[in-house]
Amino acid sequence: MTALATLVAALCFAWSAHAVAPGATIGKAELLDDTVSNPVAWPEDVKKIAATQVLAACRPERHSSSPVPPSLTLVNPLPMQVMQRHSQNEGMVQVAGSASVAVKELRCRVTGQPLEGKLPDGWHPLPVDAITHGFHGDIRLPAGGWYRLEVEGLANGQVLARSAVEQFGVGEVFIVAGQSNAGNYGSEKQRTKTGLVAEFDGDHWNVADDPQKGAGGDGGSFMPSFGDALVKRFGVPIGLVPVAAGGTSVREWLPKGIRFKQNTTTSHGVIPQDDGFESNGILFDKLTKPMKALGVRGFRAVLWHQGESDAGQARGGYPADRQISGAQYMDFMEKLILRTRSAAAWPVPWFTAVATYHSETDAGDDEFRSAMRLLWNKGMSRPGPDTDTLRGDLRAGVHFNGKGLQKHGELWADKIGPWLETMVEAP
Repeated sequence: MTALATLVAALCFAWSAHAVAPGATIGKAELLDDTVSNPVAWPEDVKKIAATQVLAACRPERHSSSPVPPSLTLVNPLPMQVMQRHSQNEGMVQVAGSASVAVKELRCRVTGQPLEGKLPDGWHPLPVDAITHGFHGDIRLPAGGWYRLEVEGLANGQVLARSAVEQFGVGEVFIVAGQSNAGNYGSEKQRTKTGLVAEFDGDHWNVADDPQKGAGGDGGSFMPSFGDALVKRFGVPIGLVPVAAGGTSVREWLPKGIRFKQNTTTSHGVIPQDDGFESNGILFDKLTKPMKALGVRGFRAVLWHQGESDAGQARGGYPADRQISGAQYMDFMEKLILRTRSAAAWPVPWFTAVATYHSETDAGDDEFRSAMRLLWNKGMSRPGPDTDTLRGDLRAGVHFNGKGLQKHGELWADKIGPWLETMVEAP
């Protein structure tokens, strides 16, 4: 008896055993072994599932004479996505996806409100691969939004399938990193008032209402206030990529393999070594993953707010042997900035805040404040806000209350705005 005949016989035998769990299936891995040549030796449950699958496939009533409906799937742009503009007035938008075999032609159009000028008129063709049925095309669009993208699949001039992205824009994109005050640890959640601020969590773009899904914490952040301030100043959508992690030392953000003598205050994010410690690289990967995904000049800058978990830790009662110096902090920051630029494959601009505040009685650390400013003076980063100045009724402990979060966001916008104006000036 041939192997096929043996298999059919075994399946018939298995079918006679009746009950197979509804919806059960048999995977390839369960068949690709020596038992294929001897199906009678299969376990009873495997026989039953196999019999169900084969007999179901052979039943004429299970086959439909109707063709598979034509389909069209868009994977880019994503809903609420903000694309980085490359001049004051325009940016490139990648349109990508896949279509079913029946679709022979593709076309797209964009509608909405640009900052200046007008959108391309009417429908425009998109190339579709005849073999893979995937499509990919770049559209030059004016800065602005929200826009609506429509894509239609055709054959012989007839529209067979449609897909659309209801909201996306061309504007400014920033990665926000650091520790808790760069994340969702404020005492009052904030919401975008303009409706033109979005955040990316690594998978989806969302309206940037707190908490920001890519960062730690479940409270409020400065990001809605910051985004709204830039929308009002520049008139374009603002995209934010939050990756902050609460309570982290700069040592935890270093690439894996960089060593140092002192453990972190919390012992998190490091791997003990014979001669000290090294970062486990997890946060560095979290920071550089969106850089790589967004691509060369696919975002405007990194906003960094961190330092409270490095400055004055011994003074705060933590083990003195874990305290780093201001000089070490600056050295670690230089390593971090340079390595992220290498990973991103372009000279990513960084804006770094002065952030050493712990309480009203410990509102600033002169050694670390000087080190943070030295980063600016050396040209490693551009000046971010000095948030040690946000005190009193703007604070909720080491974090910010609602009023403080608003002010924090405005301070960031005040630092970014003048520089951004020089970056988007018309040639």
